[in-house]
Amino acid sequence: MRRLALASILVPAALLAGCGTDTIQGPTAPSIAPSLKQGSQSFAYTTFDVPGATLTAAQGINPRGDVVGFADVGGQRHGFLLRDGEFTTIDYPGAAGTDARGISPDGDIVGGYGLPGEPAVNIHGYRLTKHGEFERVNYPGHTNTIPQRVLPDGTILGCRHDENTMDTMHGIVMARSGNWELEQPASMNNGATPDGRLITGLYTNMMNGRTEGYVFEDGVFTPFIVPGSTFTAAWDMNPGSEIAGVYRDASGVFHGFVRRGDDYTALDVPGATATRAFGINPRGDVVGSYVIAGRTHAFVARRER
Repeated sequence: MRRLALASILVPAALLAGCGTDTIQGPTAPSIAPSLKQGSQSFAYTTFDVPGATLTAAQGINPRGDVVGFADVGGQRHGFLLRDGEFTTIDYPGAAGTDARGISPDGDIVGGYGLPGEPAVNIHGYRLTKHGEFERVNYPGHTNTIPQRVLPDGTILGCRHDENTMDTMHGIVMARSGNWELEQPASMNNGATPDGRLITGLYTNMMNGRTEGYVFEDGVFTPFIVPGSTFTAAWDMNPGSEIAGVYRDASGVFHGFVRRGDDYTALDVPGATATRAFGINPRGDVVGSYVIAGRTHAFVARRER
């Protein structure tokens, strides 16, 4: 075990109230894509940036409202934790770059890191415990492991792959009872209900080359796409089986979405040319990234009641 040396920055409340995983650029879009009927939910947006960052992307949010993600600062990628208005930098010891993707109700964080001198495709996984200790997370027998979520019981979801991220990539589950993976190639497990019985994620449909979402329950793999979309990626699921993710409309614009049953709601940060949703918590709060003037920033969308 190695203990984390943390750097913290206190963020003024005015910054939080005002203002992937990679930069997304696209044409200017209306607040709701014409191809998607507006759902029954409405959201209020709070936008933020890690101080000094040229890119900030929020990836996960837990029931307490703690947010994790990554930022590019000084030419290097760093993970971050945003808790009670304070940023904490997350860097795996010796890594060339680190991201943070998921956070459990208890505060355990999972993500990936790269090592100096390795190919860019090589990604290693870690768990950062609530006590500040790093643990390596590697799926046995494979080169790369990307932990995406950590459930309340410590189960980790994500994917493993080797020389590429297509046919050698499979969604994985790493639990105390053992590890297992999806048979579906080019898949990634990105979220689940707390008991792990219902899983969501993304995969590449080899018949048409399209990225689609899926749900996996009782051994049944069921693909889905946002109505009218040319690309659908499911990135998280909360205890109520709501799914957050990203879709691309027919004009090539990226939007976030929340799926509740058969009801889809588009998420678009006002003024953004592209919006992506990556995480959702039990209250239905959503985190993600958006692009304005070529810069990627982070947001929290809180469901209005």
